[in-house]
Amino acid sequence: MVGDKENRVNLSVQLAPRNPRGLRLDNPVMTASGTFGYGIESNQGFDIQKLGAIVSKGTTLKPREGNPQPRLAETASGVLNSIGLENIGIDALIKEKAPLWAKWRVPVIVNIAGESVDDYPALAERLEGVVGISGLEVNISCPNVKAGGVEFGCSPDSAAGITARVRKATSLPLLVKLTPNTSDITGVAVAVAEAGADALTLINTLKGMAIDVVRRRPLLGNITGGLSGPAMKPVALSMVYEVAGAVDIPVIGCGGISTARDAVEFIMAGASAVQVGSASFANPRAPLDVLEGIEQFMAKEGIKDITELIGAARC
Repeated sequence: MVGDKENRVNLSVQLAPRNPRGLRLDNPVMTASGTFGYGIESNQGFDIQKLGAIVSKGTTLKPREGNPQPRLAETASGVLNSIGLENIGIDALIKEKAPLWAKWRVPVIVNIAGESVDDYPALAERLEGVVGISGLEVNISCPNVKAGGVEFGCSPDSAAGITARVRKATSLPLLVKLTPNTSDITGVAVAVAEAGADALTLINTLKGMAIDVVRRRPLLGNITGGLSGPAMKPVALSMVYEVAGAVDIPVIGCGGISTARDAVEFIMAGASAVQVGSASFANPRAPLDVLEGIEQFMAKEGIKDITELIGAARC
């Protein structure tokens, strides 16, 4: 609940209604994996405890150095990145980050990524019972790693297979992040939901590239990368609308969200929550701005509960 006594609005959402542990958020605004570090780096700009949840950067079994430079390239309406899942590895995360998260009020969800199918349940097992971790987000959709990543999320069978193995390995609430780089995102979503996912995150970045016309070479060191930012929004919104009508678990909208209006569109399309990603690069306070804007919109429209908005634009 936020606001004064007479004008309170309920922003809380439940992202894992089928899971005995549940995953209740005080509000629907989350950070997107890979854009907010481990939450610790961004804890100086504003009170991140006000957000619904923090999603960590992608974590693998062993530390990764990531892709060769350059890793970032601006486009007309977004940014290309080919970070390549640079991270400290699961051991350091458990030792260094989780104890800090355990002191926070805001839930922390760990994004996990693997180079092989076996990596995913292994990561889930390592994180089971670790204090400070409220859920997992299974990354089967990263477009800028050479092994694993998006190839696991392109077909219903492979996506469901990984989801089932992770589900068996952990009791933590389980989010699965889907790729737009597939011809059958609804089929993948339904298969993943049936395999035991508690919620779905839509969508990861679109595969893209840029060319340095002076050097006559690809601008990114990895040649291709993932496109994020405003250009993603219409694609992501359409996919959220489509998938939300096909599954019976919560959907989390992600892609091109930089304002409260963007977030409200995703919620009206059927998303129970949203993730703010690359908007944080230009405005570190973007997630909180989005949250405050949602609250103001609800107050202006006389809406007392966020559930009144979820799916409001669906035919």
